[in-house]
Amino acid sequence: MNPMLGPNRLKLGTFASNADGGLSLTTVPERWTAAWDDCLAAARTADEAGLDFLLPIARWQGFGGATRAREWSFETLTWASALAAATSRIALFSTVHVPLVHPLFAAKALATIDHVSHGRAGLNIVCGWNPSEFGMFGMTLDDDGYARAAEWLDVIEKLYAADGPIDFDGRFYKLKQAITRPVALQRPRPVTMNAAFSPPGRDFAANACDQLFTTFTTIEEGKRHIADIATRAAAAGREVGVSTVCHVVCRPTDAEAEAYYEDYALTNADHDAVEQHMSSKQKFSGSHDDESYRLYRQRFAGGAGSFPLVGSPGTIARQMAEISQAGFSAIALSFVNYREELPYFCENVLPLLVEMGLREDVLAVEAA
Repeated sequence: MNPMLGPNRLKLGTFASNADGGLSLTTVPERWTAAWDDCLAAARTADEAGLDFLLPIARWQGFGGATRAREWSFETLTWASALAAATSRIALFSTVHVPLVHPLFAAKALATIDHVSHGRAGLNIVCGWNPSEFGMFGMTLDDDGYARAAEWLDVIEKLYAADGPIDFDGRFYKLKQAITRPVALQRPRPVTMNAAFSPPGRDFAANACDQLFTTFTTIEEGKRHIADIATRAAAAGREVGVSTVCHVVCRPTDAEAEAYYEDYALTNADHDAVEQHMSSKQKFSGSHDDESYRLYRQRFAGGAGSFPLVGSPGTIARQMAEISQAGFSAIALSFVNYREELPYFCENVLPLLVEMGLREDVLAVEAA
């Protein structure tokens, strides 16, 4: 079973470990470089600890600055396929820009990952927000991107459901005698996620996806996102889970965690990269409201504007419980250095979440 469909009430995974810096824009020497051996080690740590998923970002161009932030990133379909062969439990998402990848190719690539992983593939569907990245491909952003995304996903599902070749005559795609073998093990297709903030995006997630991926500035404000998608999904006769993203600094004491957060996200922030990231996101992406850019500069250096989980294991576990109680079903986590920090988090926070009834003890379940 794909762990995203498993029993953990609060599902946890890592986010953006395929890209240099992860989500942090910092110049500290231990910043994540996303070297392959480190990606592999972090993935195995997450897998062995019983985390539920690995979620990469799809980046083609960086944000400049002293670190040339996120210029280095692994392509997500091949990255997931490689990690599928090196793990045994964890779900492996691929993040795919719909306009840049033909659905016939996506269907075969995703089915490949699903077979390599024995049914653990996931698909994070994105339409894109950065026009300069699309310009690298000689393309412009779609004015009606979510209509394309709906047709794109429809093509994939029809390919998986067909006994033989199909024709498809759509607005965006026209296929003649198209077939893909093998098809995905998960039916009608692997678990899907969409990071949507606009009303058309939310409607797409409500009608077609299993998870909405969203950000929030306060937990109370996050409840509005949950209510919104629940209403939209109910109108479509569906239920959709809501996932979010947090950046983590977990240390033995709150004071140690807060001191390190200030060091990497304020004192040693890559200020030029932060400025470029914030200005481009504010201009072209609807992922945060304008107030967030004014109030939370440290959050953009610390974790791309996501919610901070900063403190001792107990503090972080309590904050995660609040996020779960608000209605979020999954949290994607980023760290300054996944390989160095993830083991401490898993060893000290996960048992507390088990005690709270938010997660199962993986080792105890396997032993039983």
